Amino acid sequence: MSDPGNPTLDQLNIFLAIVDTGSFAAAGRKLNRAVSVISYGITNLEAQLGVTLFEREGTRRPRLTAEGRTLLSEARLIAQGVDGLKAKAKGLLSGLEAEVNLAVDVMLPADRLGQVLKEFVQQFPTVQLHLHGEALGAIASLVLDGEADIGLSGPLAAGVEGLESRSAGSIPMIPVAAPDHPLARMMPIPPGAGRNYIQLVLSDRSRFTEGRDFSVFSARTWRMADLGAKHALLRQAIGWGNMPLDMVEADLAAGTLVRLDMPDHVGGTYRFAAIWRRDALPGPAATWLIDRFVELGRADRELAGLGDL
Repeated sequence: MSDPGNPTLDQLNIFLAIVDTGSFAAAGRKLNRAVSVISYGITNLEAQLGVTLFEREGTRRPRLTAEGRTLLSEARLIAQGVDGLKAKAKGLLSGLEAEVNLAVDVMLPADRLGQVLKEFVQQFPTVQLHLHGEALGAIASLVLDGEADIGLSGPLAAGVEGLESRSAGSIPMIPVAAPDHPLARMMPIPPGAGRNYIQLVLSDRSRFTEGRDFSVFSARTWRMADLGAKHALLRQAIGWGNMPLDMVEADLAAGTLVRLDMPDHVGGTYRFAAIWRRDALPGPAATWLIDRFVELGRADRELAGLGDL
């Protein structure tokens, strides 16, 4: 038994056109080819593969054989792959990036990130995205080190040499604890009381903030790099800590967390900025991401009485 030959892309396109349109004549109109050319192409494809793709006898419309149905999905994958290859090549010729590395602060609301990335896929289907989630100064480190093309950073990137930035909104950060935590049961909470209990703190692995603390008031701290873990530990009454309001709104409504009315620590406004290296201008896809984050950030509303973190 001899091995199948090598079908051409044109032959596969003829095969798919017949399946999609339902006849040789309609396929010819779709591809702007004579019916004889369509028939000749299919005959050659069947000869190359060594199988019959269509039943032609006793039917007015060509009907796929069992072998034809089996090979149809593979033919589509090949055609789609070639289309994707051509689209990427076209994008490269027009200056579009093949991939974008995006670093995002974990404080950014997940819904906003999801919305932007969903739109990005629709706008730039050929561009591969690599997403990094980090905290505090680690976003600036990734961008400066070239591991990320752009970043959506918190306030710690402000004024870092070598970076350019655009304001991209803000979120309120508030102190919370579980309802059975000692601080939550104090009415009122006296000044300095937070120093006597474990404060859950998000840690930073970047060189920019090594040895520095931000919004840390307690002498007793548990440090972690994962915001989700911090959220879970807060709900277990292990400690108190600052959280993005959007992330704990459901807990506040359900009573699984309470906002702490601390006179010396009311929380603060956490501001975002889109950042990139001054010597590495973002390409079209990365620029679109920056513009979209900036645009959505304009709708952010700040809570009264909160200063900047």
